[in-house]
Amino acid sequence: MRRTSFLKIIAALACAGLLPSVHAQGAVDKQLSSQPFTIVAPFPPGGPVDTLSRILATGLAERYKQPAVVDNRAGASGNIGIDLVKRAAPTGHTLLVVPAGNLTINPTLMPKLGYSVEADFATVASLAKAPNVLAVNPSVPARTVAELVALSRAKPDSISYASPGVGSGLHLAGELFKQQSGADILHVAYKGSAPGLNDVLGGTVPMILGNLPALLPHIQSGKLRPLAVTDPTRASALPDVPTLAEAGVPGVAVTSWYGVVAPRQTPAPVLAQLARDITQIFNAPATKAQLEKQGLYVWITTGPAFGELIRKEAATWAPIIKSRKIEPQ
Repeated sequence: MRRTSFLKIIAALACAGLLPSVHAQGAVDKQLSSQPFTIVAPFPPGGPVDTLSRILATGLAERYKQPAVVDNRAGASGNIGIDLVKRAAPTGHTLLVVPAGNLTINPTLMPKLGYSVEADFATVASLAKAPNVLAVNPSVPARTVAELVALSRAKPDSISYASPGVGSGLHLAGELFKQQSGADILHVAYKGSAPGLNDVLGGTVPMILGNLPALLPHIQSGKLRPLAVTDPTRASALPDVPTLAEAGVPGVAVTSWYGVVAPRQTPAPVLAQLARDITQIFNAPATKAQLEKQGLYVWITTGPAFGELIRKEAATWAPIIKSRKIEPQ
């Protein structure tokens, strides 16, 4: 193609709004370069939300030559940090990194939540996902999911499972497993993942449904025995562990994921640029390798598609919450 013809096509696409103009792109870059960034992580340091927030902060700081800090605003099941971002100026400089449950479960579980995902936030992108693992203390005689289900039926109320709280994604995954497998298991709710995991490691509670990043070190050391993963596909970190579907329990494809949202009125061009930045930051080979060592896998969905993902997952959890009469405690 001749150079003049190519330039005419590019110009026509720009006039039709199919390509961003150099001027518009320059304005977005200038705006995002104008002040520091705050990445709000509404949970304590040390977990996946904190890890992903720090990667995002580092990437934005390098891209825009501005400071980018992570603000760990823990409390009220993440609602303190969420409210902070809800009220922030919609410039693209204050972003929220959250797990799926805050966007897909809590709006149904907590009618008086204080925020609406659609009314108060603009979707930017998902970041990563982490398979969930069904694991037991090695003292439990079951070595397969089928053996666990049979054991729970033979000895009712003998098998309980730990979760990080009533209405958490892992609690609902347990209820879905119970429904689909017919297992006779009891739910034991904790205030967070760590205390529940400690009790399973100590043998007080025999079973746990947990995120792979939290359970992986204990699986590798032999302190936990993995029976299945709840992801639709096997985890590369646990290639010999079957999915629940492979283990004979279909319909429990539950994956923990994490994403970024911004205040609702953030301009569309800014959201689009942030989505492109996130895609570049998290798809860097070194970043992907770093996260995979922790059991996290880069998983990018941006803009309206990310919003649709949230809506579909919320619609999946709502009937389970209502039918099982799950209420916050």
